[in-house]
Amino acid sequence: MNIRVFRTPSDAGIYAASMVERVITSSERPVIGLATGETVLPVYDALVNLVRCGLDVSHVTTLNLDEYVGLSPNHPQSYHWFMREHLFSRIGTPMQATHLPNGVAPDLEAECERYNDLIRNHPIDIQLLGIGVNGHIGFNEPSHTLITGTHVVNLTPETINMNARFFSRKDDVPRQAITMGIQSILQAKQIMLLAFGEHKADIIYEALKDGIRTDVPASMLQLHKDVTVILDSHSAARLGL
Repeated sequence: MNIRVFRTPSDAGIYAASMVERVITSSERPVIGLATGETVLPVYDALVNLVRCGLDVSHVTTLNLDEYVGLSPNHPQSYHWFMREHLFSRIGTPMQATHLPNGVAPDLEAECERYNDLIRNHPIDIQLLGIGVNGHIGFNEPSHTLITGTHVVNLTPETINMNARFFSRKDDVPRQAITMGIQSILQAKQIMLLAFGEHKADIIYEALKDGIRTDVPASMLQLHKDVTVILDSHSAARLGL
């Protein structure tokens, strides 16, 4: 596991984008696993700059980690909307090359199987991850057991409270999501985990230094052979680096 600590999230985003660029330029048909949330915005801004400087992404396929259940792709808080707003529309990604779970599918179980098939047919070259303050990656919440494939998850009160700032009212936050499973995440050839801010320092320590535990899903990344953890000085504060 490689740990890199940067002065600012912007500096970290440039480094993460350079890792993605290496995958894109070294593969005939690269598949990039993407995430949503404030943490990944510096990465997407840096990728946009790389594309403006000549990086060709016309041959890239993307797979996102998750989507809220009950939000249509045109809902301003859906992850479809987030990706269009912050990345896809800015780099001209063909929409047929971008994939997210459908949170309004009439049969959610069938939708999970569809997404599992999609992942099997498009092995992920590099997966971008954030981490929740409770240790979730994707929407794989702390539990006694972790589900391997794409599944519907009940969001914990902690996750709902954290995401409430993006909605007009806390009651508007969806209570469920479709998420890529832990096994699917670990099958990516490379993984990048990003975390910024003092509020992530404790969970970063638990995920990296406190053993492998299902109640800290991100700790499962210790089982992967090629993980780069990208932090700022605040989130790295407890690591003693």
